[in-house]
Formats: sequence, C-alpha cells, structure tokens
Amino acid sequence: MTSPAKPKDPMKGFRGVMSGTLIMEAITVALAIPVVNKLGGGISTGTGWTVIAVAALLIVTCGFVKRPWAVPVILALQVVLIALVFWLPAIAVLGVIFLAVWLWLLWLRRDVARRMAAGTLASQQPQP
Repeated sequence: MTSPAKPKDPMKGFRGVMSGTLIMEAITVALAIPVVNKLGGGISTGTGWTVIAVAALLIVTCGFVKRPWAVPVILALQVVLIALVFWLPAIAVLGVIFLAVWLWLLWLRRDVARRMAAGTLASQQPQP
C-alpha cells in the first residue's frame, strides 16, 4: 500500500533560489567592506556600519523567505544599498544590480504562479 505521491511545490524550490540569492548578495556586500574601509571613511563610520548591517540582515532574511513580508524587506534592503550612492557610489551599484536580479526573480515567481493556476506546469501534467 503506497500512498500517491504528493505533487511537487514549485514555490518551495523558488524559496531555495531566494535564499541562495540572498547569501550571494550578502557575500558580495561583505566583500565591499574593504572598499568602504578605504574609500568610505572607514568601517566605524555610518556607511561602514550600514554596509555591515545590510550584509547581516541579508543573511538573517534567509530564514524568513517563507513569510509574506520577506520580499518587501528584501526590496527595502536594496533601496538602502542604493541610497548609499551619496556616500559610496560603488555600494549603490551593487544595490542596483541586485535590485535588477530581484525584480527578475519576482517576475519569474509571478509567471510560475500564473502557470500553476492555469495547470500548465510540467509537474502538473499526467505522467506516461
């Protein structure tokens, strides 16, 4: 007596992509700390602490990607990075790049949700 297999949840895989992207972004932002130290007036400045805090928050947010408020928090962190353009343009460039990545990922998520609702995903098709 085997029970029928549960259908795969594509959004579960997408949460893994989100977590992986957050980790990659946190590493990239953390690698910018020497730049902040050299060009931004030092790590102990407001810019330095902001970059460190954003990197830490990106890592912490990985544990909350299931929550409905995670995406607005992630986008707010991108805005914080972009707002650093006045103090350190190199960090703002990272914010712009990762904002583009997140917007693309959210577009993909919307497309998958639309296809799930229509029942056209490959995992929803009858297996031969």
